[in-house]
Parts: sequence; structure tokens; C-alpha cells
Amino acid sequence: MKFLIDRDAFLEALQQVQHVVSSRTTLPILSNVLIEADGDTLKLTTTDLDVGISGQVKAQIERGGATTLPARKLVMIIRELNSGEVSVDVDSDNVASVRNGPSFFKIIGLDQEEFPPLASFDEAREFVIEQAKLKDALRKTAYAISTDETRYVLNGIYWSFKDNVLTLVATDGRRLAMVEQDVEFPKSNEINVIIPTKAINELQRLLGDEGEVRVRISDSQVSFELNDSILVSKLIEGNYPNFRQVIPGEAKQRITLEREVLFNAVKRVAILTSDKSNSIKLSFKPDMLQISANSPEIGEAHESLHINYKGPVLSIAFNPEFLMAPLRNLAQDEVFLDLIDEMSPGVLKIDEPFIYVLMPMRVTN
Repeated sequence: MKFLIDRDAFLEALQQVQHVVSSRTTLPILSNVLIEADGDTLKLTTTDLDVGISGQVKAQIERGGATTLPARKLVMIIRELNSGEVSVDVDSDNVASVRNGPSFFKIIGLDQEEFPPLASFDEAREFVIEQAKLKDALRKTAYAISTDETRYVLNGIYWSFKDNVLTLVATDGRRLAMVEQDVEFPKSNEINVIIPTKAINELQRLLGDEGEVRVRISDSQVSFELNDSILVSKLIEGNYPNFRQVIPGEAKQRITLEREVLFNAVKRVAILTSDKSNSIKLSFKPDMLQISANSPEIGEAHESLHINYKGPVLSIAFNPEFLMAPLRNLAQDEVFLDLIDEMSPGVLKIDEPFIYVLMPMRVTN
């Protein structure tokens, strides 16, 4: 196999697939990128057996073929080369000679026969979603995924395709983010699946602002086809908790807040929280919101915002990072905070089908 390729294009294609490669693998082949040269296209594939990703890049191919080379080392080499053309010549023993101007590297690879193939999706349910819509939905939910590996069903996003609506839900038990989007599909395609965090992260990297993504779901795997790339992942097996029962009923108070003003105020006040007292208090009075933090070992902070509020005096405390996460990832100017009382969850909403439920922390006076 021999090909010539633009250094920048090669680096971009390699970086798109290298995140999947595990640095701690017992199978040496999983540290490698599968490179297949055919026609005028170079196909690059990596996998860790749970998630796999494949991308394409144009190249001038003098001799077709396939090999696997150490992914991270190859990226490091190509990154350090000068711009311009890179020549890669692989012999029958999978030894690659890489040339670029005065630079020369010899890299020892492994036979492509050892590389595990990505799953096929012949009998799968299929959905087509606008990339921009899905990118927005994942941005509004992914931050709430649980990192607690003992509750593995929460280590991903729950996708429910039902009644021509796609519902995405992420929760870690202390907060919950949910988005709904209209997607057309036949009733026979209705399904609920949990897609793991690693696949969600890779998908977010691949999604653009234009075009569509083709989603295929089989019994145990999912694939996303977009922008000349294919992402394949195992699904998380298990039953996702009944998330609708944690969404509170009708609120007693709905408070309209400016998203960016609230975010910046919380961010400033949160500087004086600590690991021991990691909460900020929101105190609502007529036309006034006071945000405060009090850490006996550090000090205290207060900030007042003028708001439109006519309800009773009410104080509620939240984890500041959990309150900032949706504010950081939403694009709307206004958000609505729905409250029942000091001990019930707060609910953040916008003028679109989005809900963020946040458990309160105990208020100490």
C-alpha cells in the first residue's frame, strides 16, 4: 500500500477517529487505526469493541491495500510534520515508511486481518434527524449524565422514539435534563434505548450545523452515519428509571430570569463555596433575588438581582454547578424557574420542549 496525502487533511481525519482508541487495552490491535486505501479514498477506522468510528479522506493512492498502525503515535508524528505532502509506503510486513520533506519515520504495524469489524445494520430500525437539531438536543442534556458506574443504566442518554417524537433524557439522580423533538418515523420503528456516554461524546464531536444524520438501531447496537463518517456503539442494557415521576406537578411560582445575568451572578457567588458547603442560596423577595454563599472556613458572598417577582418570601438552595450547567448550555435569553416550596425540586424551562429538574439542598440560616 502506498499513498500521498496532504498533511493537514490526514491529521484532521486521524484526529476525528483517535478519541475512541483506549490507552489501556490488553489487545494491541485496539491501539491501532485501520487504514484502507482504495480508488482515491483513504478509510480510517478505530474501535475499543464498545464504540467504533470510521471516516474517509481523499488521497492520491499509488498502490491500494490495508494495514493497521499505532493510532496515537501516528497522530503525534503527523502533527509534528511540516505542511505539504506526506508519503506513506507500507510493505508486506506492515512496516510503514512515512516521508515529509527532510523527515522520515518507520512505524511497525499489525495485520488488518486481526482488526475487529464494525457491526452491520441490515435489519435495523432507521431514523433520519437534522444534525443541527440533534446537536442542540445533546448539548441541552449530556451534562446531566451520571458518572457513577454503579448505576450503569444512568451512564448514558435515554432515547425514546414514540408518536413521532424523540425524547432524550439524562439524569444522575440529583438532576434531570429532558428534551423533546419532532421526528417522523413509522409506528413500527418505536423503540427505547440507552446510548453510552462515550458514544454521545463522539457523536457531539461529529455533528455539524447542516445536513442530516442517519440513525440505525438494532437489538444491541446503534450506528450514526453523517458527513462521510460512521459511528457505531453498543447500547446499555437495562431498564431506565421512570423519569416522568420525578418531574414535579404544577408550580406555585414561575419566575422569569435573564439566563446570562443569572449565570454570571451564580458563577461569581460560587467562588466562595467549598467542598464542605457546596451550595448557594436563592432568596426571593418582591422584585428582588438575592444569591448568597456562606462557607465558615472561607467567607461569604452576596449578589442582588432586580427581577419581576410578586410572590411570598422564599429561599431555596442548589448545588451551584448543577444550576449553572443548563444555563451554560442553553442559547435562549430568558429562562423560567418554577418553584413549589423550599424542599421541592426546582424546574428550569425555556420556550421550547426542554425541562431541567434540580433537587434542592438543605437551607441553613
